Amino acid sequence: MRIGIDVGGTNTDAVLLDGVRVLAAVKTGTTPDVTSGIVAAIEGLQRGHAFDPAAVGAVMIGTTHFINALVEADRLAPTAAVRLSLPAGSSLPPMVDWPRRLVDAIGGRGYLVHGGHEFDGRHIAELDEAELRKAADDMGRAGVRSVAITAVFSPVNAEFEARAAEVIARELPDVAISLSHEVGRIGLLERENATIVNAALRELAAGIVDGLAVSVAGAGITAPLYLSQNDGTLMDVDFARRYPVATFASGPTNSMRGAAVLSGVDTCAVVDVGGTTSDIGVLNQGFPREATTDVSVAGIRTNFRMPDVLSLGVGGGSLVRDGEVGPESVGYRLTSRALVFGGDTLTATDVAVAAGRAEVGDPALVRHLDAGLVRRALESIAERTADAVERMRTSAEPLPVVAVGGGSILLPDELAGIGPVRRPENHAVANAIGAAIAQVGGEVDRVYAIEPGRRDAVVDEAKQEAVDRAVAAGASPSSVAVVDFDEVPIPYLPGNATRIRVKAVGDLQTGS
Repeated sequence: MRIGIDVGGTNTDAVLLDGVRVLAAVKTGTTPDVTSGIVAAIEGLQRGHAFDPAAVGAVMIGTTHFINALVEADRLAPTAAVRLSLPAGSSLPPMVDWPRRLVDAIGGRGYLVHGGHEFDGRHIAELDEAELRKAADDMGRAGVRSVAITAVFSPVNAEFEARAAEVIARELPDVAISLSHEVGRIGLLERENATIVNAALRELAAGIVDGLAVSVAGAGITAPLYLSQNDGTLMDVDFARRYPVATFASGPTNSMRGAAVLSGVDTCAVVDVGGTTSDIGVLNQGFPREATTDVSVAGIRTNFRMPDVLSLGVGGGSLVRDGEVGPESVGYRLTSRALVFGGDTLTATDVAVAAGRAEVGDPALVRHLDAGLVRRALESIAERTADAVERMRTSAEPLPVVAVGGGSILLPDELAGIGPVRRPENHAVANAIGAAIAQVGGEVDRVYAIEPGRRDAVVDEAKQEAVDRAVAAGASPSSVAVVDFDEVPIPYLPGNATRIRVKAVGDLQTGS
């Protein structure tokens, strides 16, 4: 058995699975401290289907803790960014394009040091350890507690980042260090940004992961704990402590993966309607289509793995004013603020209940709503959703639509110009199901200088490395397969430079 838990801005959902069979499902309100909501969710599963905690093979959690902290500019560690690039790259210092409030929130300090590589691994300049020690001394006096190290083309050759980390660790043994080649992809500023964000979240990650582990252990469960990553795969708690940035898009990713399992459709558009937002994404062979461009998170451009998701400010807790829905939401206070629960705020859930689409709370409390207002609100939601699905399509081929999430009661049975909307059984907890069935992945994203006649050998080497990374992350070796492969020649660089990206996934190897 497995337990999957997804912590959203409004609800915390949990499921108990035996294989892909749902034994119990529960939806509880997300609590301000989040962990007590997880405890309540596990207790709800026990009431729904009594189980022996020792029989649980693994617990998978998707959480919004880390992206919320960044968006709110709260609980971030004092962070320094060290870029190994001189004499190149000095015109645009670290964090040059960040919102000022986030720079201030992390006490952002930037240092430029000699080093870095060309795309083919040649040195731009030798690493200057004296410069690093001088920078470390300044960091120590400034109270820096986390450091992000980025070198030019470190995904090709990471030697300078590793050496710089050793130097700084000797000078500042108590600081957390994040290396860009382990976080982002090719693209200096975006990779640097992602690494700085990761570094700023490291302290918070340690506390949150420990809190999640205590929540699970408090229920008597001794099984391994995993967190969901942006690409629909899993990471263990040690990995989560080091790379909290990898959880940012786990919510919509889990929902899309769960939608594929519940509907039996592995290539489709998924509309996940939660309490605060609706996330629209596309599944390709059971995995979310990844964004091909830089992704902005809280106003910061990054280039780590993120699904291609379009978010609308429409959810079950969205405020309704004169027929307009959202983007403001009552969030996790839905059960106390919505009219159907005795509150004083008109929400999208109230509109759905008034229209007879759902039986939630007390329908008598919304019978007074004007029928015209109810109709306009629901039509607005349908039109905006259909437009978003259309924008996510990349071809004229029919694209099935699967609706999941507790807020999917807001959608009609058919979207104009798109077609019927499928709502599979247990759609309300698809996100938790997606977490529970998640697999383990490994990825390679690198620029190779391919010599004549060596193309096949280089591709095979990249694929094998991706497979090896998946196995090292905990995948069962016999189940690992390559699910995504991209090969893009780079015409402006010499030496037949080619960017190769390979993703391999496999089933989690557990004792149950």
